[in-house]
Order: sequence, then C-alpha cells, then structure tokens
Amino acid sequence: MLLNHDLLREAGRVRRQLALTVELGLGAGLLAILQAWFLARVVNGVFLEGRDLSGVWPWLLILLGLIFLRAAFAWGMEVAGHRAAARIKYDLRRRLVAHLLALGPVPLKDGHTGEVVNVLVEGVEDLETYFAGYLPRLALAALMPMAVLGFVFPLDLFSGLFLLGTAPLLPLFMFLIGVQAERLTNNQWETLGRLSGHFLDVLQGLTTLKIFGRSKGQVEVLTRLSEDFRTTTLAVLRVAFLSALVLELAATLGTALVAVSVGLRLLYGRLPFQEALFLLLLAPEFYLPLRLLGSRYHAGLAGVTAAGRIFDLLSRPLPAGEGDKAGSAVGQDEVVAPFIAGHPGRATALSEDKKMVAGICLKQEIPSGRESIPGAAGDGGRPAGEKGLPRPGLHIILEDVCYTYDPGNRPALQGLSLELRPGEKVALVGPSGSGKSTVAHLLLRFLEPDRGRISADGHPLDRVPPEEWRRQVSLVPQHPYLFSGTIADNILLGRPHASWEEMVAAASLAGAHEFITALPQGYATPIGERGLRLSGGQARRLAIARAFLKEAPLLILDEATAGLDPATDQIIQTALERLLRGRTSLIIAHRLSAAVRADRIVVLASGRVIEEGRHEELLARRGLYYRLVTASRGAA
Repeated sequence: MLLNHDLLREAGRVRRQLALTVELGLGAGLLAILQAWFLARVVNGVFLEGRDLSGVWPWLLILLGLIFLRAAFAWGMEVAGHRAAARIKYDLRRRLVAHLLALGPVPLKDGHTGEVVNVLVEGVEDLETYFAGYLPRLALAALMPMAVLGFVFPLDLFSGLFLLGTAPLLPLFMFLIGVQAERLTNNQWETLGRLSGHFLDVLQGLTTLKIFGRSKGQVEVLTRLSEDFRTTTLAVLRVAFLSALVLELAATLGTALVAVSVGLRLLYGRLPFQEALFLLLLAPEFYLPLRLLGSRYHAGLAGVTAAGRIFDLLSRPLPAGEGDKAGSAVGQDEVVAPFIAGHPGRATALSEDKKMVAGICLKQEIPSGRESIPGAAGDGGRPAGEKGLPRPGLHIILEDVCYTYDPGNRPALQGLSLELRPGEKVALVGPSGSGKSTVAHLLLRFLEPDRGRISADGHPLDRVPPEEWRRQVSLVPQHPYLFSGTIADNILLGRPHASWEEMVAAASLAGAHEFITALPQGYATPIGERGLRLSGGQARRLAIARAFLKEAPLLILDEATAGLDPATDQIIQTALERLLRGRTSLIIAHRLSAAVRADRIVVLASGRVIEEGRHEELLARRGLYYRLVTASRGAA
C-alpha cells in the first residue's frame, strides 16, 4: 500500500502533526455516524411517530451542530496534514541542497542538471499529496470501517458481515490496478527527467546551436519529447480514471446490496424503520474512507516514485570529511587548530601592491545587491593572513595516490607522487586522460584518494575539514562561472565581507578595474546569467580578482589564458604574475606554452609521473614532453 521505508522515516519527524491529522479525520467520521443517527431519528419521528417541528426541534439543532463541527474537523484535518507536509518538504529541500553542495561537481557530472532541478522542485512538491492526503487516508481507511462496524454489528449482524466481507474488494482492486499504474508513473518520471534535462541543455547551448544552424532542429526534438510526456501522462490518467470508476462501482454496488437486504427485512417487519434507515445511511460512510484512499492512490504513487529519485540523490556517498562539517572529531580538531594557526606567512600580492591603487577614487558605495549571489552572505571571513600579516605558500605532498572513477576500470591515477614546494610554480602537462584534472579535483577536495596520502605542511589533508581547507585554495578556471548579479557581487565571492577598497584593489591587480569603471554602472553593472554580457577575457579577469581578494596560499590555474587575443593575454599574464608571487601554484597546462614559465614541469601519463624538470631539461631528454612539444609545434 505504498508504504515506502524512507518516506515513513520522514513521517516520523512530524508524527505529532500526522497523528493529529488522523485523529481529526477519525473525529469527523464519528461525527458523521452521529449525524446519521440523529437524521434517522428525525425522519422516524416525523413520518412514523407523527411529531411536529417542535417535537423534533432539539434533534435538528443537535444535527446542525454536528454538521458544523464535522466541517471544522475536516478543515482542521486538511490544515494539519498540509502543515506536516510543508515541514517535510522544507526539510528535504534543505537536506538535498546541502547534500548536493557537499557532493561537489564531480559526482554529479554524469547526470542532467535539468533532471536534478526537476527532482528538487517537482519531485519534492509531489510528496505533499502523499503526506497530506494519502498517508492520513490510509490510516483512516483502516480505522473508520472498524468504527462503523462497531455500530452496525449490535443492530444487524447480517449487514455487518456483508460489509466486512466486501471491504477487502476495494484494496484488492487498488492493488491490481496499481501494478500497472506504477510502471506508467515511472515511465512518466523518466520522460519528464529527459525533457527537463534536454530543455536546459538547449537553453545553455543556444549560442552554439544557432552558430551551427541547429536551433530550429531542436524544436522537433523538444516536440517529440513533449509528445512522449503527453502520451505517458495520458496513460497514467487513463489508469487513474479507470481505478476511480472501479472503486466507485464497487462501493455503489455494495451500498445497493445493503439497501436491498435492509429493505426486504424492513418490508417483512424483521427490522425497525429507524434502525434500517440508520444502517442505510452508514453504508456509504463505511466505503467512503476506502474510496477517498483510492482517489489519492495515484497521487501517493507519484510521491513514492519521486521519493525514489530524491533518496537516490541523498544516498550518494559524500567525499571523506564532508559528512562532518563541524569537524567535531577529536582527531580532526587536533590537526585543524595547528594547521590554521600555522599560516601567518609572507606578504601577499594584494597587501604588497596596495600602493598601486592609492590614487583610485574609492568613493563609490557598495551596491545593495552585493549579497545576492550564493555564498555572498556566508561566513566567508577573511582567511588567516589578513591585516598585513603575511602567509607563505603551502608545502603540498602527494604520496602514492591512486584514484579510480569507476571501480574495475583503468585508474585515473596510479601511484602518483608529487611535491609542490612553498612559493613554487609547478606546471602539470600530459596527454588527454593522463590525470591532470583529477589531481586538481583531489587538491580541491572534490574527490578523495582511494589509496595514498596527501599532506599540507605535514598535516594529513583527510583530517582537515574540506570547508576549512578550501579557504586555503584559490581556483582560476579556463571558463569561470559568473552568477547573475553585479560585478561587485561576483568579485566578492572571494571574500564576502571584504571592504570596498579591498575589492577595488583586487580588481586593479587583476587588470579589471579599467574596463569595470568604463561600464555605465561600474561595479554595480549587472552581468547577466553566466556573465553573458562580458567577454571571455573580462570574465577571467574577474576570476583572478576573486583569487586576489581571497589571498589563499595555494593557487590552481586551469589554462587561464587559453583562447585570448594578444592584448588581453598580456593583461592577464601580467595579473597572473602578480597573483603567483609567493604562492604555491599548480598550473594545469593544456597548452604547452603555459608551462614554459613554470619553475618545474611535471609530465603525467596514465596517471603516473613520467618526467619532471624545467623546460630546457625536458626537451634535452627527448622523452614524452619533447614529443608533446614537437606535436604541438607541428599542429601550429
């Protein structure tokens, strides 16, 4: 009867509200029985006992009071049920969002963003009918018929046995039809997930589709997916209407047979009129909870189907350390305290070069929307090393690190050992699939190694809370993500509580202040979704400004200068030289030209370090690096 274990566990969180819902529903049912009794008494008094209005007036007043009281109980049942469902929905959405954020981008890369959004929105909404309607109706379907039989059996054993014998037919019909309905509902959800995912892909890739002349072709694809969804939805509705027809027919036939039985015995004088009328009025009330349960069955089935997707997301294992954000473990606390306190280091580029922005006008006010971006209102406190206290680069060591995305397949990293010395610029090069991005994800704590050890300044990284560790790391990606807010909002992601002067200084060091002040609204200029109003070079300069503002001792660059015109490339190279100064830096070099300026080049192949050294040294060895450089020059 759609009693999902996960949903029942969620129901336990609001058991008082659900118990109140059932109690109010049971109270309304008992009032309906009393209402039927007084109605039978009034009719019997007027038609057989010859009473006038004054003779039945007290009974009518009681009957009127029962009607209003029953309506109040029914209203209270609906309110209590929906409040319980709202609380569960809020809690589930909060946990889903927290879990997705803790998972990070890598575990979700194989899924469709649109499908995940559909689960967060429509999936959670589908649970309301389950908790507010189906679950209380299920309890009432078990309790109310027993309550009715408690009044029927003392009056007429035959009618009680008849009702008791026909009652299981309705759940049986629900089960038989529900088997088919479950399959159709699953198909409906899968089709809706494909439609949501594809529609979002089309919107995000609209520029590419128009360039290749395929935007109109997607209309046909969306039409086909919409038609599939319409077909599956209509199939579900057909089964729902069929089940409603079967349940109504069974309840009507049961009531009619009781009426025939009672009528025949009344005709031959074997049953008093008042009791016969009371039994006749009780028969629909006996079947009513079962009919109402049947009417909510398909809504409950949709909730169970959605719950499968919801708890599938919640069951995905988190990276090590993400499950304990507070870092409450004793061993973790022993590492975190000295790790945080041990980085008061040398002056950062921002504190060293503040004299460069001394002449800049800083009279602008912080835009009111500065906290409109996710994370802008968070803790985001200034990391250790602010207020002029220097922070050195970190000493990172990867020892015999192994990682496999899909167990049983070829590992992405196979016994990788790598050292990043304080203040050193290390370039990571290698053919596609050699493990460069995996190393970056491990250092960002989006992944945890299957085997091996990563340490920072001698502290095991797996014993430092991921959130605390990420305060020590800045990332400048090739395609930075910009949120739909102002320029100031996006820069302040680096440190939400930074002052206006610090933000402008960071933008100036990144080479972004000039183009920002040329915009009509300056730092308050909205940039649109994903920064569509900015060029690629401008977006990367904002990402560099974030890194300046964060002042983290470890910097990861993912081909930050690829695909730029020479003038913009020179601006960004100059900004990066400032940013790299004094920091431990890992440069993910997809283009070999980005590795030439590095202090050391590490060459990866099949998840292992093959070569290591400076540019000239590696060329002289004529190994893999030499072949990559030669191939790159030949392609050029």
